[in-house]
Amino acid sequence: MGAGTESTTAVEVLDWSLLSGPIPPVLGVLAAGSGGWLLWRVRRPAPLRVLALCVLSSAAATVVLVYLARRVLRLFPDQLTPPVYAWIATAVLALALAVVVVSRDRRLSPSIAAVTAVVLVTACCANQINRFYEAYPAVRDTLGIDNRHQMPFAEIPPPAPVHHTLRPIEKYWQPRVPAPAHGQLTSTVIPAPTSGFATRPAEIYLPPAYFADPRPVLPVLVLVPGQPGGPRDWLTAGRLAALMDDFASAHRGLAPVVVVADATGSHFANPLCLDSKLGKSATYLGVDLPAWIKTHLNVDSDPSAWAVGGFSYGGTCALQLATNYPQVYPTFLDISGDAEPSLGDLQTTIDAAFGGDAAALARVDPLDLLRTRTFAGSAGAIVAGSSDDDAKTTAHLVLQATRAGGMDTHYTEVPGRHDWGAARSALTKELPWLATRTGLIG
Repeated sequence: MGAGTESTTAVEVLDWSLLSGPIPPVLGVLAAGSGGWLLWRVRRPAPLRVLALCVLSSAAATVVLVYLARRVLRLFPDQLTPPVYAWIATAVLALALAVVVVSRDRRLSPSIAAVTAVVLVTACCANQINRFYEAYPAVRDTLGIDNRHQMPFAEIPPPAPVHHTLRPIEKYWQPRVPAPAHGQLTSTVIPAPTSGFATRPAEIYLPPAYFADPRPVLPVLVLVPGQPGGPRDWLTAGRLAALMDDFASAHRGLAPVVVVADATGSHFANPLCLDSKLGKSATYLGVDLPAWIKTHLNVDSDPSAWAVGGFSYGGTCALQLATNYPQVYPTFLDISGDAEPSLGDLQTTIDAAFGGDAAALARVDPLDLLRTRTFAGSAGAIVAGSSDDDAKTTAHLVLQATRAGGMDTHYTEVPGRHDWGAARSALTKELPWLATRTGLIG
């Protein structure tokens, strides 16, 4: 009884929300108290100019750190918003104040108190940034602990002859054995024999109908995460399994097979979702990945049943794949993506990816392709958060370009900023359209 209670309590703690509820205000109170103590310790024996120096140096250090991360190390291409800068600067200021405290009083107790104060302030600032992007909704997400069982890929039923049904599948599919209540998650490394692109394990969602008898020929949705990030982000921040299960429960267990592919190779890498000096990411996503899916999963091989989508970097990537591989991905979902691949600015992108060859970028750039080719058989959903002004501006630019290129595209606005809440809302909103477009429902 005691062990069960402890286990239940541990699970409840793991599911505590970091975005709402008691944790954010508790962290705020602790951080405010810690910051106040640091200010008091610094100000009490020192003139105001010491405090002013700490503030100015922290602001300067924040600008330098962000510049190095974005421009030199290229850890992320997007501009940070003022609130994010403010929270980073606050954490740096706490560190600067703690250094002053420890340098003046080297006794153990003030040093421990100063370090504790920095940890609390930094934790609060980090969670405020997390609340801005909604990247880690719960405690378990920060620890990488799944909230549902993952089936080993070796235990997934192998591909077998399936009975092809007329479309829409929901109308004509008649299972002898009903589908289970929930789909299954699994994970495996998808090899890259053509591209040689090194990747992390892909995350795969198999809907309940995949385990029914007879197994229907299901459409495929390839999802691409943002950058920085990885495939697991769609499971944690994107709440993919619950979202797809909800859709399946309303459609007799039917939903697309979802493969969340690794488009970058590592958390901070940025190969721009194209083939260049930075790696052959486009060939991996456009050649290796589809070939593996068709060989190892029971899915519809007809391109009309295939879609690609993503959030932020993943949204840009979806647009790139839809224009560079329309024969593979004639349907796309672009959530808060850019109009073109970028490492921050055009010249940096051309130099880093193509050794200064602007024509090489133009040959694969989606806007250039939309100006020079026609994509009559392609369709797409372009989505932005209602509070994401940059994404909304870009979305309308992409909407006009895709329509001029012959695509059947539409624009959708969902509540949110450039955050995972908007990404979840976008996929939920557009999933019926994707399912209809790929022949699942009608």
